[in-house]
Amino acid sequence: MINEPFLSTAILKAKEGQKTALKKALLDLIPPTRNEPGCLYYILFEDKNKEGTFYMREAFKDKAAFEYHIETVHFKNFATQMDILLSEPIQLVEMVQVSDIE
Repeated sequence: MINEPFLSTAILKAKEGQKTALKKALLDLIPPTRNEPGCLYYILFEDKNKEGTFYMREAFKDKAAFEYHIETVHFKNFATQMDILLSEPIQLVEMVQVSDIE
């Protein structure tokens, strides 16, 4: 469906010694991303059992809104730091909601 929400979880793993810097960079992305017109939510989690592994749960009104997000100045600024901060490329898991919230 063309106008369905774009739901995903980005998995980001910090390089050795870069956990704090990665966490700060991800936290810095949240306010401007949440202010994007197509952002429904943008929430950061850290894995309690895998130090330095973060999950960004994100929802945009549609795929076009997500594509807008990855072209923003704030996301591109983050992207310039990825080689320093990440131990591997971002893994983006696209999802489709199959149950009700309640």
